[in-house]
Amino acid sequence: MDERAGESGMKLLFNKNQHDIDGDSENANEVSRRKFLKIVGVGAGSVAAVGAGIELIPYKAWADSNPNGWGGNSGVSGMSAATMGSSQEVGNHQWAMVIDLRNCDGCKSCTAACQKAHYLTEDQTWIRVFEMGDSQGNTYYMPRPCMQCENPPCLDVCPVHATFRTDQGVVLVNQGRCIGCRMCMAACPYQARYFNWKAGAKYPDTGVAPTPEFPVPQRLGTAGKCTFCVGNLNHGLMSECASACPMGTIYNGDMITDVAINSLGNTVKLSKFLYENDAVAYKDEYNTHPRVWYIPGHGQNLDTNATTG
Repeated sequence: MDERAGESGMKLLFNKNQHDIDGDSENANEVSRRKFLKIVGVGAGSVAAVGAGIELIPYKAWADSNPNGWGGNSGVSGMSAATMGSSQEVGNHQWAMVIDLRNCDGCKSCTAACQKAHYLTEDQTWIRVFEMGDSQGNTYYMPRPCMQCENPPCLDVCPVHATFRTDQGVVLVNQGRCIGCRMCMAACPYQARYFNWKAGAKYPDTGVAPTPEFPVPQRLGTAGKCTFCVGNLNHGLMSECASACPMGTIYNGDMITDVAINSLGNTVKLSKFLYENDAVAYKDEYNTHPRVWYIPGHGQNLDTNATTG
């Protein structure tokens, strides 16, 4: 159940049956953008540490059979994050995302914000919004970022270890290592990887070398993908797609503190929100263990044919 940030000082009070959320008197957008880490930095003991593997079934069914906490894999896969990623010290977080399809109106503000922030060309849609049709002939919309899999097929097939998974559970690409073989693109069941064919986007000359966390500019002849805006999250800001969504469809979450927040300032207990709203994973048959969950709006089947993107 969503609850808006209130008036006292960003305290999280969770018990077995409910949670109460107090907040600043700032406007909701400022709360969501500037206070994200302040929120998720409280109550780190409120959920069991990431453990042994979320089954890709509806979240409620998994939770009923795993009363002691989350599943998952919090370790680094492939080359170490210390070697391949940024030297920035990061907090004890396990990043996740919830996409509430009940609120998505297909405006594609998320895609536009992502492309602008990362200076991507038009063909680089790291979060793509599909128009879907259900069995009753109704239309709904489905945003699709990188699923940040706990068992990522793209990592296993990379011959040079350009793809790696960080201690925070985020899958990234070191474009300095990538040889452009595109095996990761073929392996991804979500079609969430893109090849950098051209350099059409203009970007500011910051004098700072690109990193896997913020690969700007994209390197020609390499693979690119959604980074979960992990640099934003570690600096207390929401991801660009979540922050730009006028409907509050996208929630950034942390599995350690068990908290998620959207652009409207709605702050929820992550596990409770997933459980009570019958959240599901996309393409669970591939055994990838995504860190992105969907809340269907009206019982939609996420595998229904996508009609536009």
